[in-house]
Amino acid sequence: MTEPPQPPNQPPSPSGYGHLPGPPQQGYGYPPQGPNPYAQQPPTVPQPLAQQGGYGFPPPGPGTPPGGRGGRRKGAVVVAAAVAGVLVLGTGAWFAFLSDDDDPKKPAAQASAPADPKPAGSPSVDKGDGSGNGMGEQTDLNAGRKPGEDRALWLKTAKLLADGDTGIPAPAMWVVGDSVVKTVGKSVIAYAVTDGKEKWKVDFKTEICGWADQTTADGKTVLAVKDGEGSNATCNQMKLFDLKAGKEGWTKELAKENLFDGGGSVSMNLTGDVFVVNRMATATVHKLSTGDKLFSGNTPEGCQPSQYAAGNGKLLGIALCMDDDKTVEIQDADPVTGKKTWSYRLPKGFRVTSVLSVSPIVLDISNRSLDNADDNKRAIISLTPDGKKRASMSAEGSFETNCNASGSDNIQGCGNSVVDGDTLYLRTAGSKGYDNEVVAFDLATGKAKWRQKAGDKRNWYPVKAANGQLIAYRAGALREPGEIVSMAAAGGQPKTLLRMPSGPSANIESSMVTFQVRAFEDGRYFTSTTRLNGNNAEERLLMVFGK
Repeated sequence: MTEPPQPPNQPPSPSGYGHLPGPPQQGYGYPPQGPNPYAQQPPTVPQPLAQQGGYGFPPPGPGTPPGGRGGRRKGAVVVAAAVAGVLVLGTGAWFAFLSDDDDPKKPAAQASAPADPKPAGSPSVDKGDGSGNGMGEQTDLNAGRKPGEDRALWLKTAKLLADGDTGIPAPAMWVVGDSVVKTVGKSVIAYAVTDGKEKWKVDFKTEICGWADQTTADGKTVLAVKDGEGSNATCNQMKLFDLKAGKEGWTKELAKENLFDGGGSVSMNLTGDVFVVNRMATATVHKLSTGDKLFSGNTPEGCQPSQYAAGNGKLLGIALCMDDDKTVEIQDADPVTGKKTWSYRLPKGFRVTSVLSVSPIVLDISNRSLDNADDNKRAIISLTPDGKKRASMSAEGSFETNCNASGSDNIQGCGNSVVDGDTLYLRTAGSKGYDNEVVAFDLATGKAKWRQKAGDKRNWYPVKAANGQLIAYRAGALREPGEIVSMAAAGGQPKTLLRMPSGPSANIESSMVTFQVRAFEDGRYFTSTTRLNGNNAEERLLMVFGK
């Protein structure tokens, strides 16, 4: 086995790097890949943040009505046990995890954000009762419900005609207060969580081409739309958007900073009163309340951040160094000034595939050699808050991270991985396409804490993790209902929180397992598609389950 050189600030590690063949994939420091509109969407449940005042919204007038992403790469990772060396990957590529090189001290777990307020069930605009089966018929979704099973609350369908043959994107979903909000084409639509009735709809003149998965505590987020129609349109119109009221705030044009900033999509993330915008070769940070630019990754010399990640009040910069090896450096960044206080250099040739968590810091990295495809290696590593190596994750299995699987080339938001406190949760890729496992990793040691099998031709899909509990969706076998369960970070048997009903509901649920965005909030499970065919026929858009 071969072992890549260690970065300057990292001591030598024991052997354990695999010498494995695999196709090269792009990483940071290279232009992103093109769109994959059919990739599975990761969960985009709002992460409540500290309340911010102002936000630049104009005061509403009397009787004023509401104002009228390239693809992420789906990936599977092989985690090599320290004694096993290398293992086979299930998606045509081969990887090995970097071995750990030290036994760092475990830092304190990060506190979880407060939960959204409970839905109040406010009055809805009656535009359909959500009782259809998704195929243009009205049916009782709970007709086959068995004792002990919970209910399908409602199903929302859409009958739309796409302009072209690529369908209609519907990638984003937020659960905010008593509403679940979806992007569909050029529109943002809110439905009441209790009955699925439409509450408001805002139509933009051009395509939605960027959005933040996160929201503020009062339900605001940031979007981007194109400056026109056609293939030459640029994604450069940023908007503050109130997801509770269905109203726009400020609109600011995203200034072009180099020749590569004229793309058709951007990725956006927010924390506190700042949000980041990542483009093909430029990363900028802005003030959420005004939209004003605070700083960019363009520096006159040294290592220039080409991407920023945001979360838990912190920013991370992914910087490309101007040395002969084009080294990638991880940096902290002050959310207001961009000033760094520490940096961590990856081994030669390695790039950041995804940021699984900003605080604690968890990175998916790969060397993805363009010169030697037989020497590709991959790892998930954890860092300390001051940028020192903690551990490399190590366990047997083929693990799907589903990174960059929504509508934009976002370095955050891996749909099959979640992090809470000092635990990383990943799902394995079942050898038969089912019967997979969910595995909990200790970020301090890199070792697997426990594994839980789905069994019975079922599949696990992590949804979120908070307060020491993993919330996961366990999909049923074909045409069988699934369930929502919780599992403690310390281990133990899963606890069922919600059982979906049998009968016609299970048939629909089974058809909505892949290419979905999921959320579990206030005892309700939300699942929605990320793209419609747009063939002027009834299509299933959004389904909700509860007690």
